[in-house]
Amino acid sequence: MTLAPPPVSTLVAERVRDRLRAERADPARDPDFAAQIARAEVRRHNDFALARGLATVDDESACVREVLAVVAGFGPLQTYLDDPTVEELWINAPDRVFVARGGVPERAPLVLTDTAVRDLVERMLQSSGRRVDLSQPFVDASLPDGSRLHVVIPDITRRHWAVNIRKFLPAYRDLHRLVEAGSLDPHAAQILREAMAQGQSVLVSGATHAGKTTLLGALIAACPPQHRIVTVEETFELAVAAPDIVSLQGRQPSLEGTGEVSLRRLVKEALRMRPDRLVVGEVRDAEALDLLLALNTGVPGAATIHANSARGALRKLAALPLLAGRNIDSAFVLPAVAASVDLVAHCERDASGARRVVEIVTPTGVEDGVITARSLYRAGGA
Repeated sequence: MTLAPPPVSTLVAERVRDRLRAERADPARDPDFAAQIARAEVRRHNDFALARGLATVDDESACVREVLAVVAGFGPLQTYLDDPTVEELWINAPDRVFVARGGVPERAPLVLTDTAVRDLVERMLQSSGRRVDLSQPFVDASLPDGSRLHVVIPDITRRHWAVNIRKFLPAYRDLHRLVEAGSLDPHAAQILREAMAQGQSVLVSGATHAGKTTLLGALIAACPPQHRIVTVEETFELAVAAPDIVSLQGRQPSLEGTGEVSLRRLVKEALRMRPDRLVVGEVRDAEALDLLLALNTGVPGAATIHANSARGALRKLAALPLLAGRNIDSAFVLPAVAASVDLVAHCERDASGARRVVEIVTPTGVEDGVITARSLYRAGGA
């Protein structure tokens, strides 16, 4: 059996990579220089092919883009990462690659190899300072464009590396655009806009992929421009711009088990940075206590939390601080949550994949050991 020759873009990419090494140039840091070399090598290939009667590259620009994806980007995945309609990409196995558009998954016509998947992951982790190996079989990291990378390797998975890349599309990074997209009712947007302007604390709840992080980013964009914002995340996801913003992310322990920086530590450090608003990307553990203590000192906050309803989010926020230690009890936590959280905005994703804010509630107090709340907005109702 005769093997097909490698694509022209692959051959040219090898020459481009050799030239970049010789020049000691980093294509990620100097993309214009890399593009210049790639264009020259594509034309060189065409000159060589013409002289010998071989097939030439008809679309030089497309070939240059393919070469740059191999050299500086993430190879065959780069096309999907550059596609503004793709919001998520995941790999279950080298021959089972999926993408999601508008919340609807579809299988991508892409077949990789185990080696190719590992090489792509290593390239993605290069700039993050994070690792994945037998001692650390899970990893969360941010890609240069702000997308979130999550990887799990065997023997936690059965056989293949499981890779998930969640993109955060810039088209939905303010409340106005969420209204235009149909994800947010104009009345609900006005409630949330006023809450951020008045320095109220807002909790965003919902299931996985319900649009919580997108809404949180839009809320940050609605903060008054003079406010100093400090964000705290396990992995950078909130790719938002503001005049005065500092973003902090946690750190995994080293091979020796030292150097870990937890969300709890970051919340405490953030309070020393004179924030006008403290933002926690996701509350899911004992850091809920530190956030609650911060809110009760008068620092407005915003955060996301996994829950099935807005009132369920209040119950969960009241339960998580109990994980911090035995000296914490519900007699302190319940009234603290009721007093410090001003609004809960709940997000849902319907069967078609569309995401929207379906309810906004405000806590009203504690009765019989339960946080009570009043609805300010409900989709399809008053």
